[in-house]
Amino acid sequence: MENQHRKITGYRELSAEEIALMNEIKAKGEELRALVAKIGAVITPTPLQISVADVQPNGIVAAAFQAVENEGDTPLYWLRSADIGFRSALMYATRAVAQPTSY
Repeated sequence: MENQHRKITGYRELSAEEIALMNEIKAKGEELRALVAKIGAVITPTPLQISVADVQPNGIVAAAFQAVENEGDTPLYWLRSADIGFRSALMYATRAVAQPTSY
């Protein structure tokens, strides 16, 4: 359906320059997605080592809590943070160009 955005609250017509910018942002997004995937293929996640001795009588695995507590020390944590940051930045740039009027 042509001009669907006119039927969506808060959207407007974009100029040719704005459309070009939106497409440039989307292209950069694909570049960043590929970069995150490339980094993910290189880093080695730290496996969680749990033995039966780690299980407490109440069933809680202390090593799992320790792993979550130390998650910021792992490469995968930082890669996930970078991915989230890239996605957020792309959304912010898209909204800066599109200037939607809705929340």
